[in-house]
Amino acid sequence: MVKKLDDKVALITGAGSGIGRASSVLLAREGARVGVVDNVIEGAEETVRLIKNTEGEAIAIKADVSVVADVENMINTVVDAYGRLDILFNNAGISAVNRAFTAELSVEDWDTVININLRGVFLGCKFAIPHLLKNGRGSIISTSSVNGLRAATTIAPYCASKAAVINLMRTVAAEYGQQGIRANAICPGVIETGMTTDFVPFFDFNFIGQGRAGQPEEIAQTVLFLASDDSSYLTGAAIPVDGGWSAEFKIPMNLPEGF
Repeated sequence: MVKKLDDKVALITGAGSGIGRASSVLLAREGARVGVVDNVIEGAEETVRLIKNTEGEAIAIKADVSVVADVENMINTVVDAYGRLDILFNNAGISAVNRAFTAELSVEDWDTVININLRGVFLGCKFAIPHLLKNGRGSIISTSSVNGLRAATTIAPYCASKAAVINLMRTVAAEYGQQGIRANAICPGVIETGMTTDFVPFFDFNFIGQGRAGQPEEIAQTVLFLASDDSSYLTGAAIPVDGGWSAEFKIPMNLPEGF
């Protein structure tokens, strides 16, 4: 049986849990050999175990995506292990360190979020692109957010970093499209992961078209689409996967019955 990613090699950051883990498992199931990267090696190793339990092939790599040497090493480790790199999924990210209005936000908190969410994506692209160019093609996918499309108060560095990820992907798409590299951003909405555990119980799902949170596996399906030849003419896009949250502009009014 031919699989969508046969003979392909993928590297996924933030793959020790949540969206990264679900994507790693799915891409491996579709034939990819996967470099599973996380700053918590135990999480990466558990993802590898899940992949190998279904006869997939993967290796665990510890890396902090904001550190140049770590990113260069993670790319080289995957290429050394599997001989090539075809797919990069820049998924590692964090939410706001401390929620605060912009003027009250510490410089340290700003830098922490920007370094992981934006610098990490840049570094992944920087060190992966030369290997993709050797193949004459490749797919780069990066996790943005609905907050990269629309702002929210008290999380300025998160919103800024996720908006920047979208334009970075568009820039890469424009720079390398004629050399066979595609670059796209995924904009998840409220997805039930470890990052959202604290606020999901308080979310008003009336603001989401489908009225519910999403699951990591639902984002993984979009990752697979963008990683595969099914999306061969799609590049430079920012794709909301948010249950319809960004589709409607809610008017803050309590209209009388029958209005």
